[in-house]
Amino acid sequence: MFKNFLENVWEISKIIIISLLIIVPIRYFIIQPFFVAGASMEPNFDDGEYVIIDEISYNFKKPIRGEVVVFKYPNDPSQYYIKRIIGLPGENIKINNKKVFLVKDGKETEIMEDYLGDIITAADTNVQLGFDEYFVMGDNRTKSFDSRQWGPLSEKYIIGKVWIRIFPFNRFAIFDF
Repeated sequence: MFKNFLENVWEISKIIIISLLIIVPIRYFIIQPFFVAGASMEPNFDDGEYVIIDEISYNFKKPIRGEVVVFKYPNDPSQYYIKRIIGLPGENIKINNKKVFLVKDGKETEIMEDYLGDIITAADTNVQLGFDEYFVMGDNRTKSFDSRQWGPLSEKYIIGKVWIRIFPFNRFAIFDF
């Protein structure tokens, strides 16, 4: 009887160890859950939504304009933010008359942001990004604390891109930007 008990404990222990060896690396190096907090990404991501972040893609390719990313806030890396990439490394981003422009060779080209609907941008800004810097903004421009206030985001702070919205179930979505 005691031998059966030990065999059962050993079998359960093996299952737990194997599960941890599979789940822990996936959770910490490949995908990560994240709760959206606040109104800065409305109406595309609401407060309390549960999303899964793809942490591995940026090891093989750089973030692109329009992707929604989760990152550590540069002024307090213990805080995580969710924003949309607007400007890429080396670009000059200008916000003028509530529109966002890419400035290249002195010419301004408006960045089309179909995901915003009727949402307006905000105060005028002009920033030249460094070789590893991104300009990020929330979709709800009037309620977002983003690169317009605290400056460009260094690539080293980016955790990953939003991949799946899990909850609420009626807004389930897979994002392929």
